[in-house]
Amino acid sequence: MRLKNRHVLGWLEASPLALVLLLFLVAPIVMIVIVSFWGATEFSIYPAFQFDNYEFLFGSPVTYRVFLATLKYAFITWALTLAIGFTVAYFLAFHVRSLTMQIALFLVCTIPFWTSNIIRMISWIPFLGRNGIANQTLISWGVIDEPLEWLLYSDFAVILAFVHLYTLFMVVPIFNTMMRIDKSLLEAARDNGASGLQTLVHVILPLTKPGIMIGTIFVVTLVMGDFITVRFMSGSQRANVGRLISNDIGLLQYPSAAATAVVLLCTVLIVIAILLRFVNIRKEL
Repeated sequence: MRLKNRHVLGWLEASPLALVLLLFLVAPIVMIVIVSFWGATEFSIYPAFQFDNYEFLFGSPVTYRVFLATLKYAFITWALTLAIGFTVAYFLAFHVRSLTMQIALFLVCTIPFWTSNIIRMISWIPFLGRNGIANQTLISWGVIDEPLEWLLYSDFAVILAFVHLYTLFMVVPIFNTMMRIDKSLLEAARDNGASGLQTLVHVILPLTKPGIMIGTIFVVTLVMGDFITVRFMSGSQRANVGRLISNDIGLLQYPSAAATAVVLLCTVLIVIAILLRFVNIRKEL
């Protein structure tokens, strides 16, 4: 009887959070799925149950190019943020001895988040432009004879902005995981003659896998759902799935946008499922 009462009490304690998740997460997703089967004209949408939006989506070669471009942005951004994030987290966790200094340096990493994403992203435009600081500096140093056109409004600019915006989402979980590593394991590895590289590969990396996976999920999902960065940093010359959805909404084609959003959601969930096959985050944490 007492066990049953505890079970009921646990359900009652969890019910407010479950209600919030139901109203603000599950219900909107269900609505998007329903609208994805509706029909649309140039001036209106109407309830229906048809697969026209999905047929058009999967029948267009543009869809596959846009999804491949989105996956390309996600993969390159993930690789760069992982390299930078792991290096920063490693330095903070194992080379900065003072807790006060660790906190101070960690707060320095968060300074860019004191402003909005759009401001941080647009700040690159005067730096990378044809007459921007980067080109003028390279010309004055004699490195180049004329401005580099690919610095701005290109894939390079898009990926640079992504890395700038989302690296901290990789640093935080990796740093948190590294701080939980028992330092005696590192001392034992050194006492047994392991080099710094061997300690990194055989001790630190395996124990940091949960943080890497959490950071990967953050970065990949944020990049795949982004649309404003690609629009501004590519000068509207590149496209990703987010821009595809944004364009449909701008044209009041909500059913088409909903269908694209459903496919994007399924794609992200598949990517996350694949990532979770490599490590059981719940068990590791």
